[in-house]
Amino acid sequence: MSVDLATVKRVAKLARIAVTDEEARRMEGELNTILGFVEQLNEVDVEGVEPMTSVMPMEMKKRVDVVTDGDKADDIVANAPATEDNFFLVPKVVE
Repeated sequence: MSVDLATVKRVAKLARIAVTDEEARRMEGELNTILGFVEQLNEVDVEGVEPMTSVMPMEMKKRVDVVTDGDKADDIVANAPATEDNFFLVPKVVE
């Protein structure tokens, strides 16, 4: 894949980055170099290689997914100036 000057300017515009023509020409070369390195990765044979999350094999620490504290909606909204059905009522901020 190759990036041309028009593509660089389009990407910069989408990213809301102002670039001059000189900067865009420099970025064109840099982006083509980066994409060249990425294309080299496609040549690597990864058949049978398991994905890794770390260089050291380890299991993620997990906790039991249980509710340990609940039914506190009344306590949570107790100090609110205005509530309705355990929801906070706030003034409208967008017209």
